Amino acid sequence: MKNRTPEEKGKPFKLVKYFTFSSMIIIFLGTIVLSMLISHWVRTMQKKDSEEYAHVLIENLNHQLFLHFSIPVVLKYGKIQLRNKEQFELLDKVVRSTLHSFQVKMVNIYDMDNTLSYSFDQRLIGKKEVGGTAYQKALSGRFTSELVQKGSFLEILMGIPKEAKIVTFAPLRAEKPLSRISGPILGVIEIVQEMYDDNIKIFGFQIRLIISSTVVMGILLVVLIFVVKRGEAIIRRQAKEQLQLKEELNRAQRLSSIGEMVAGVSHEIRNPLGIIRSSAGLLKKKMNTLEPNNSIPDIIVEESERLDTIITDFLNYARPREPVLTRCKVEEILDKNLKYLATQLAENECHVEKQMNGYLPEIMADSELLYQAFLNILINAMQAMPNGGRIQIAMTSTYNNISITFHDQGNGIPGDLMEKIWDPFFTTKEKGTGLGLGIVKKLIESHGGTLHIKNRQDQGASVSVNLPVEAAT
Repeated sequence: MKNRTPEEKGKPFKLVKYFTFSSMIIIFLGTIVLSMLISHWVRTMQKKDSEEYAHVLIENLNHQLFLHFSIPVVLKYGKIQLRNKEQFELLDKVVRSTLHSFQVKMVNIYDMDNTLSYSFDQRLIGKKEVGGTAYQKALSGRFTSELVQKGSFLEILMGIPKEAKIVTFAPLRAEKPLSRISGPILGVIEIVQEMYDDNIKIFGFQIRLIISSTVVMGILLVVLIFVVKRGEAIIRRQAKEQLQLKEELNRAQRLSSIGEMVAGVSHEIRNPLGIIRSSAGLLKKKMNTLEPNNSIPDIIVEESERLDTIITDFLNYARPREPVLTRCKVEEILDKNLKYLATQLAENECHVEKQMNGYLPEIMADSELLYQAFLNILINAMQAMPNGGRIQIAMTSTYNNISITFHDQGNGIPGDLMEKIWDPFFTTKEKGTGLGLGIVKKLIESHGGTLHIKNRQDQGASVSVNLPVEAAT
């Protein structure tokens, strides 16, 4: 199966993120629409309850009017005449006492000729033909209710018109003994209920619902953004790790091929090189008797030894020896390195300072391979200070780790070359092979350790070697 690139692997996650955010927006808009629908349902239920409430009020008012107004007036005056001040005041008293504390804005009573006989607004009394079709329906014995709203289109849409009321028309009937509203129709009652306050309460409920939904969706959005950021970071980290692993795999494959080639070539070169070196030694003995000042044999021997060292580096890099683990102490290996380099350190005016913070436990390691690794690091530190200087070696330990840090006072590593120092055959030295740091890294990693190089803030470079302690348990 063809390997997918990190970008291709990230596409499903981007698609999920796109659909997730889109779903959040759709859900949010749906919540607003749902809140408007809920408010509409509440208003519808409120209108129905108000209509039923108006019916109950009218039935009660009808009963009170017949019992406390119609009968007493007929018995006293013989007939009902609202032009009579005493009759009108009695009617007004009965109506207002019956509807006291109820949310009724207006009450109108029509006679059989569609003339207003009574009203809370006395200016309307006496007007004719003002009942409309609702009056006619009431004369036929039917209840009718109508919601009347005034305001702009947006106000009505939002449910907060400037004026909202329910107008109910119902027949005014005479009552028979032991029966409720079963007699003939005597007129029409109109009741107007104010709805503005209820609408404001419903609108407030709608606003609270939208705000609550917005807050909840906002919290979900923040959580989603956090999860998406974490997911993207994980995807980027995994992509970076995969890229690094791929590069390391490619590098390992290239180095494996190079190693096979170098091992074969080095083996073929080393045999004739040994013959050249031994022949140069014999030539030097003969030349000492014939021409003592001739330096050509010495040059041949010296260059043969240097070439042999280069071949050894090639072989060590291409086919590193597996470490043979034994109990050893890091400080003893470093002391051995410093004794070996004592003469070179003195000639280059390099001074070594060792600092050991606390007790260093023994580790399981190959002392010869660690000796070779530390030797390369110390030689590089000396070469970084051609005019001499100080090399600091700091050794510390934790529960499961030993750290050895080498500080020099050289010029450090140029920033543009920091990424290239691990590439094989890359070197800035005239006679270097570019394999020294690579060999050191392989030796340290073969012990389960790590190697890090960085520039110091003040002067020089810092090489940190970390070796595990648990291998010694």
